[in-house]
Amino acid sequence: MKEFYYSKKVRFGHTDPAGIVFYPRYFEMINEAIEDWFEILGYSFEDMHLEQKFGVPMVHIEADFARASRIGDDLDFCLKAVKLGRSSLEIEITVTCKGKHRFRTKGTMANVNLTEGRAVPWPEAFRKIIQDWLPSEGKDVS
Repeated sequence: MKEFYYSKKVRFGHTDPAGIVFYPRYFEMINEAIEDWFEILGYSFEDMHLEQKFGVPMVHIEADFARASRIGDDLDFCLKAVKLGRSSLEIEITVTCKGKHRFRTKGTMANVNLTEGRAVPWPEAFRKIIQDWLPSEGKDVS
């Protein structure tokens, strides 16, 4: 099972007037991590959305916040694939700063045909690539 790592410095624009990360900004950072991960997998969001006409929106997401993050903090994201479905993929992202837990999120994304606006099965090529990223109990359940 592989893990994807992504780092992000907290900027002024990520924070509220108290200088603490405004929680919706975490979801933007999560999406950046997912976008970079998909690039590593060989599926750039640019090509997916503009050429192939499919996307991977989150259809379920939950988050637990442990500590506040502030301007200047360097956040480390660890993304793990958990389970592959016919047209879904469950992931978990844990975020730390200097080794201290900040928040964890679990989510399910769907493979969506943007022209039709509905979930469709993952392409076989993607299914093959993602197998190395899954724990044995989360492997292909098609």
